[in-house]
Amino acid sequence: MDTTTNPSQLHHFLSLHCLYKRRRSLLAFLSLSLLLLLAYNGASVFSLQVPFPASFQPENRTGESRNWPSSTKLSSNVIRKEGGKQKTVFKFLRSEAGSDRFSTRVKEFFGSNSCKVRFFMTWISSIDSFRDRELLAVESLFRSHPHGCLIIVSNSMDSSRGVEILRPFLDKGFHVNSISPDFDYLLKHTVAESWFNRLRKGDVDPGEVSLGQNLSNLLRLALLYKFGGVYIDTDVILLKSLSKLRNVIGAQTIDLETGNWSRLNNAVMVFDKGHPLLYKFIEEFALTFDGNKWGHNGPYLVSRVVSRVKGRPGFDFDVLSPMAFYPVDWSRISGLFWGPRNETHLKWLSGKLNHIRSQSYAVHLWNRQSRKIDIEQGSIIDHLIYPILVFSAILRHQS
Repeated sequence: MDTTTNPSQLHHFLSLHCLYKRRRSLLAFLSLSLLLLLAYNGASVFSLQVPFPASFQPENRTGESRNWPSSTKLSSNVIRKEGGKQKTVFKFLRSEAGSDRFSTRVKEFFGSNSCKVRFFMTWISSIDSFRDRELLAVESLFRSHPHGCLIIVSNSMDSSRGVEILRPFLDKGFHVNSISPDFDYLLKHTVAESWFNRLRKGDVDPGEVSLGQNLSNLLRLALLYKFGGVYIDTDVILLKSLSKLRNVIGAQTIDLETGNWSRLNNAVMVFDKGHPLLYKFIEEFALTFDGNKWGHNGPYLVSRVVSRVKGRPGFDFDVLSPMAFYPVDWSRISGLFWGPRNETHLKWLSGKLNHIRSQSYAVHLWNRQSRKIDIEQGSIIDHLIYPILVFSAILRHQS
């Protein structure tokens, strides 16, 4: 056989080989493009199983990161929307699956102490933000309720560092503890249980208002519904014992013409366990949640519900006047921090101070408006907190 290849045959062979290589390259490129397109569509359409970053994991009592047993299902578009400050709040959505640790810790704490009044606070911010104002609120609580028990429901404060922050109170024998929340337990058998599950799956728009703030609004209601007692914000100074109050909420403002309340507030609430009004509050939260309107799920919520149920049989509660908890509106709170400017101002300060001392159980400091205002010597706040600061030197050193 003649094995000699002529030039024309060689040229034809090389042309076919080059064409074959080009076709393989084109097919490889198309295949890669198709895979990338499918991956992109899958990431944007389907929910992802996203484990929480280690830097956002709550701490346990020894200060070590807690390894949660399961990841939380959040859609990718919700994760992107919840950037910045909102992002850290998603650790609040975690519960210890298959565990009754939260309920056990709460019941053991209340059961092992002689608690004349049960108090709850919530803290959704970082532990570095728990400073002098918050410690002042805690100190005022124990000065007016030395035999009370306080649970601060918080991921950040439930840590060894949180214990050290509260050490001055513990060393004096006061009953205070920080416990991470379990929303699954707290919302079980309420309308908000399904709402929370939808939020966790990414099926609820959290809105532009801080999700942490809205979760705090829900958390305080659930705590009182499950355990009963007193809820107070961490910017409320208690002046008197609340032990004689039962099933009350405070008005923030009144209608000057009618004398009736025009808005309530949820910064201080006293209710029995399982109270029907609390159930209505939780139901309203789940059915009308709107994360884009400030106060819609908080002060305006309790105002809406109370206006609907007042006078109905089965609802036993009282609405206290603004002087009880909110003797000064948020828009005028700075006046409580100013010292006397002249004789006339001094007389006004003295009269207002006496009025608050005689008529008010507490003073809401409205931290959003007043946190950066200095407490001037001779001011109303100066006079109110002077007898409270038993641990003033220690607390100011820590803050």
